[in-house]
Amino acid sequence: MRLAAIDIGSNAARLLISDVFHADNGKPEFQKINLVRVPLRLGFDVFEKKSISPEKESMILSTIKAYKLLLDAYGVGLQHLRAAATSAMRDADNGVQILERVKEETGIDIDIITGDTEATLIYENHVAEKMDKEHTYLYIDVGGGSTELSFFAEGKLKFRNSFNIGTIRLLKRQVEESHWDEMKDAVRRETRGHTDDIIAIGSGGNINKIFSLSKRKEGKPLTFDMLKDYYKEFSSFSVQERQRLYKLREDRADVIVPALQIYVNIMRWANIKEIYVPKIGLADGLIQHLYEELVKSRQAIF
Repeated sequence: MRLAAIDIGSNAARLLISDVFHADNGKPEFQKINLVRVPLRLGFDVFEKKSISPEKESMILSTIKAYKLLLDAYGVGLQHLRAAATSAMRDADNGVQILERVKEETGIDIDIITGDTEATLIYENHVAEKMDKEHTYLYIDVGGGSTELSFFAEGKLKFRNSFNIGTIRLLKRQVEESHWDEMKDAVRRETRGHTDDIIAIGSGGNINKIFSLSKRKEGKPLTFDMLKDYYKEFSSFSVQERQRLYKLREDRADVIVPALQIYVNIMRWANIKEIYVPKIGLADGLIQHLYEELVKSRQAIF
């Protein structure tokens, strides 16, 4: 069975197409077929002006129309698609109107989801459940407009929350000290008593890029000290220098430093020494959630 998800983030839009099949143990496995990313950068409009400009609206429409063509080419019907928009669209005064126009012109219905739902969908990748029960796990998903945290201990989800601290908000100086304090207090409060055994699980384009640059083998973690070193190293260069030295796109070179700042702060507050990067994200969670819905309604066909 082939499923797809569209994630309209504050920095980029993503279309993920995956095949689902049953492994020998009867559990579903998800194989990525294609991932198409378009740097819409909606947060640069929204977090400053509270609305999406006509130029960005046109980009959104063109992107979703292109995605629709790809869905048709891959044989994915709209009943096998889930689409969601996050922080920038939540904050945009004209977000709902734009998504109504998208549905009118493409037939694709995009939900504006809450930060809490976003955290839940990311958690539904169930990565921690595949790891040993002797440790506790903190999921950290850093986006352009928000950071989603989910804390997993004793085989159960103990805490999840969304904070309006994201890479584009930091670049636009939209994050105040009180926002940092709120996240720091929550992390320390919820992880109290576990701070010797927490392992982080990171998701988002920036931590994926750091992992790629590190040349670590798949399944091996990055250390807290490595992230601190990358933060200092990248901070010493301009955006143009980062593009040239590390072969980064401009829309990655500017946000990678604030992303590292967020990861380093959270890991410091929770006394976390290592972070795994399994290359998961909201689009993966949307596909898993859709699959579970289809199974419940007995529409899953293999």
